[in-house]
Amino acid sequence: MTLLDRAQGSAPWTPQSTGPRTEPGPLLPDAAPVRLLGEDAAGSAGTAAGLAPELLRTLHRRLVTGRRFNEQATALAKQGRLAVYPSSTGQEACQIAAAGVLQPTDWLFPSYRDSLAAVARGIDPVEVLTLLRGDAHSGWDPRRNRTAPLATPLATQAPHAVGLARAAALRGERLVALVLMGDGATSEGDFHEALNFAAVLRAPVVFLVQNNGYAISVPLAKQSAAPSLAHKAVGYGLPGRLVDGNDAAAVHQVVGEAVEYARDTGGPVLVEAITYRVDPHTNADDPRRYRSPEEAAAWRDHDPLVLMERHLRAAGLLDEEQRSAAAAEAEALAERMRAAFRTDPRPDPLDLFAHVYAEPTPQLREQEALLRAELAAEAESSGEEHR
Repeated sequence: MTLLDRAQGSAPWTPQSTGPRTEPGPLLPDAAPVRLLGEDAAGSAGTAAGLAPELLRTLHRRLVTGRRFNEQATALAKQGRLAVYPSSTGQEACQIAAAGVLQPTDWLFPSYRDSLAAVARGIDPVEVLTLLRGDAHSGWDPRRNRTAPLATPLATQAPHAVGLARAAALRGERLVALVLMGDGATSEGDFHEALNFAAVLRAPVVFLVQNNGYAISVPLAKQSAAPSLAHKAVGYGLPGRLVDGNDAAAVHQVVGEAVEYARDTGGPVLVEAITYRVDPHTNADDPRRYRSPEEAAAWRDHDPLVLMERHLRAAGLLDEEQRSAAAAEAEALAERMRAAFRTDPRPDPLDLFAHVYAEPTPQLREQEALLRAELAAEAESSGEEHR
């Protein structure tokens, strides 16, 4: 049953109503995570629940490239070329499949771990890493790419997405805002405020929570006592969905339905994707202090790439030549990343104060003046002139 099917059984709640919903049933999430890969793999021309073979091959190529992106970015961080890199190895399907359902006019609001979603949106992979190298607040033009900068504070991008989607709706635009976040973000006030306002204002926003079981080192059981994170949707009056986040085909279908529901009805949706990040929280983290190697190993058999390749091979949709071509494409990307990071740029320190506010605050002007004076003194002592 799709979200639109559910909506037909329950009149949408509107701001003109005088009371809360009295029938929460249509809002409750799926009883179990939606899964497609491995289902009907050998029949129906090898499709998963009707998804076209070419779409599945595209998802596979992007998963291969995404995995290589994670490996190369982690290596760059270890070499000191990046300040930090929060890998998404093991949960690539959530980002790649979700970003792929957006239309060019839609908006993406990623968190600091969602580099692959930005790449899937069409942004240059080197530009995606600009923030993590510490060069600038963002490596791309958010308006041109319809993608907000990677948000480091948890859930702060969620209210921004609601505001943008609401404003667009008031202008008569049919765009959807997709917010990506981790399970730890659902413990933040911004998350709850965003869901509440999105439901009350009927903002077309899809909130995708990538539940990888840990908020850095805090396990989910110590973050939330809800039956699932998707159940949190019911309390705010919006539908919740539950999907296997390692199943790229299922994520594509469930998030795709949620996006079209938001576009057609103007209402928000919360999707929880169950996944697992095999790599550490960042390259500065030691996960052995809070999880066992056996736990991580158990998830490797449910790895997004393993699931997709197993499905495609069983369906006769992937041969060795196609697999090699995907690997070569990924390696070419890695070489491009290495080449781009062999030289260190010299950003202007004063750029820290640009693009913060349209009208800088007095405090910001004071800080800028202090830094400008320090740079001038430093340049004078070294015989150089600051730009």
